[in-house]
Amino acid sequence: MIRNFLKQKFRKNFALRRIIRSRKLKKCQPYWLPLLKQYKKWSEVLQKKYQKRVLIATSVGSHLPGTTLESLLALALTLRDTEVHILLCDGVLPACLDCVLNLTISERDLAIYGPQRFLCRDCFFPAEKMFRELGLNFHRYSDYLLAENREVAEKIASQVSISEIKNYLFHGLSIGEHALAGVLRFYAVGELRKEFYGENILRRYFKAALLTSFVIENLLAKYNFDCAVFHHGIYIPQGIIGEVCRAKGIRVINWNPAYRRKCFIFSHGDSYHHTLMTEPIEKWENISWDDKKQNRLIEYLESRWFGTNDWIWFHHSKPQFDVESIAQKFGINFSLPCIGLLTNVIWDAQLHYPTNIFANMQEWLFATISYFEKRKDLQLIIRVHPAEIRGSIPSRQPVVQEIVNKFPRLPKNIFIVPPENPISTYPLMQKCNAIIIYGTKTGVELTCMGKVVIVAGEAWIKNKGLTIDPKTKDEYFEILDKLPSINHMTVEQIIRAYKYAYHFFFRRMIPIKYIDKDERTGFYKINLEKIEDLLPGRDTGIDVICDGILKGTDFIYPH
Repeated sequence: MIRNFLKQKFRKNFALRRIIRSRKLKKCQPYWLPLLKQYKKWSEVLQKKYQKRVLIATSVGSHLPGTTLESLLALALTLRDTEVHILLCDGVLPACLDCVLNLTISERDLAIYGPQRFLCRDCFFPAEKMFRELGLNFHRYSDYLLAENREVAEKIASQVSISEIKNYLFHGLSIGEHALAGVLRFYAVGELRKEFYGENILRRYFKAALLTSFVIENLLAKYNFDCAVFHHGIYIPQGIIGEVCRAKGIRVINWNPAYRRKCFIFSHGDSYHHTLMTEPIEKWENISWDDKKQNRLIEYLESRWFGTNDWIWFHHSKPQFDVESIAQKFGINFSLPCIGLLTNVIWDAQLHYPTNIFANMQEWLFATISYFEKRKDLQLIIRVHPAEIRGSIPSRQPVVQEIVNKFPRLPKNIFIVPPENPISTYPLMQKCNAIIIYGTKTGVELTCMGKVVIVAGEAWIKNKGLTIDPKTKDEYFEILDKLPSINHMTVEQIIRAYKYAYHFFFRRMIPIKYIDKDERTGFYKINLEKIEDLLPGRDTGIDVICDGILKGTDFIYPH
């Protein structure tokens, strides 16, 4: 009780939190200077003229995973005869990725003052100091914003109607889509109608998106880059950087931390939210398969029940595996046909997916519940994603409340397992005849368990020949009509699922042995003894990433 009380007080005390944040950002930026001083050839390396030129568009200096990995890549690329340029925002954007409701800034403070008063100084200066010490080409956003750019952004952001922002295109760029995704991330909700300052803050993100587009266009007009590298690939400003670069014919490389410890996912052209669904199956379906790979995969999949080999997981710290106890608690009868349904976090990655048959997850969820209301012969078990409360940004639009608002009285054949329940999702889904998902990554694991998976949204397991992927709403409900008598996966299909899971977890997730998590601070730390360890041939993961950036080769680790 005392600990919870102190946590509540801490959340409300923004002055104290900003002092702690400021110290963390200054202390936790990677400190490269001692290693650079030991490497006598670094000054010679910086003086050389290189043909290849790469933009590392970190932009948000407070994003410590970004500054850590991207500064390491800046050094590794420079050692591979590349002219590296760094780009940071120096406080010119009226809203950005650094703004998170009640975690970094309050709604009122962002609406009235913007991030400049509370966030920008600590975001920019520690990162600037770190990057400048590398001796590389350094650019600030303000260096590439003209007075007329600011005037145009202000005019458009204030005059375009709220209803038009979502689909607003500027010079053919999806400015509005990324602005909306950014503000939904800020609020951690899927819609803004209940937010008091919602319109004001949406216009801030909209203006920030427009300003970012001008910054990147002006920078690209001055320098010819072979490619641009940056994290996320969505939200503000990263989503806009990608939009402009693609429009200008500049290769884009996006990355995100992966589940497995010390691993990262890189993708060509766009965020992995898009590319992993369209990756050609030829990249993985013909990989050789043997008992060694299968045992390694199964061992890792079993570890995911506890998160022992991962640095990203969302389950309860002490997961429970006794599904019979939850059956008694909720009144589920596992001797009768059960259909599982796994939700997503409502606000997460609110992007446009052309192949989606539902407007959003809520529409799918409500339509599916309405369907099962009439299917008394089936039990529907809705498992709400634990990341709603255990993710880095807890959701402010809980799925359980959304369901209760729409269906005040659920029929007896529909059960909801809330996100705080410690029961493990895996054994719960093992009891089901089939599982319906929207976008959860758990689909990769479920197919390895031999489970029939129906994908109604944009899950990565989609389009792999492993799941049932309806193309229309009518087809979706026709598939549900066949439940529970849908054929189980064959042995051949399960082996195919193993191959994709192996590809996903061991080949697309690229390990870097010089980066680990500091358990004390929770941030990344560099474990590097000397700069020479970043040279080609020293670490396979770095070689794969740098080759992908410089040569356009696949970001696939040769596991």
